[in-house]
Order: sequence, then C-alpha cells, then structure tokens
Amino acid sequence: MGDDLRNSLALLEEMGVTLPTRAYLVGLLLFGVIGIVVFWMGRKRRKPGVKWTGLALMLYPYVVWGTVPLYVVGTALCGVAWWYWRKPPTAPGCGPPLT
Repeated sequence: MGDDLRNSLALLEEMGVTLPTRAYLVGLLLFGVIGIVVFWMGRKRRKPGVKWTGLALMLYPYVVWGTVPLYVVGTALCGVAWWYWRKPPTAPGCGPPLT
C-alpha cells in the first residue's frame, strides 16, 4: 500500500502536478471563511461593496496558485472589505456623506 502511494506521488510529480502545502490550505480555508462572513454581513447590512468583496474573497483562491500571492491578495481584499465597511453611506445626489 505504501509503495503504491509513493509510486502515484512520483508519477504525479513527473507529470508536473504538485500537492498544495499546509500553509496554502490554511490560507484557502481562512480567506474562504472570512469571505463567507463578509458576504453575509454585506448582504445583511445592504452594503454592496462589502458583499462583492466577500464574494471575491471566496472565489479568488481558484485563480491564485501560489502561497505568497494567496496571502497577499487575501490580505488586500480584507483591507478593501474593511474600507467599504467603514465608508459612510451617501444618499444619491445629496452631496456630502451622511453622518
């Protein structure tokens, strides 16, 4: 059984397929859960910028393959979500932000 697994892993490596690291899997789970919460809160509070940023947090790991880019993009998207969350609401056509 152990030899079959090693042979399968060696064959995958020869084909150029590598398994993700633990750090990548933790980041994937972390930013996915943060994305779900941000999306839910944006939808609940009717803040479209927060909602769409949460959706981006859930989906971007499917296009980012490296561990470092995963954490950099995830941290940046968390910052964007925080910025949208703290942004004061504005009424359309009324000028300055409402407080």
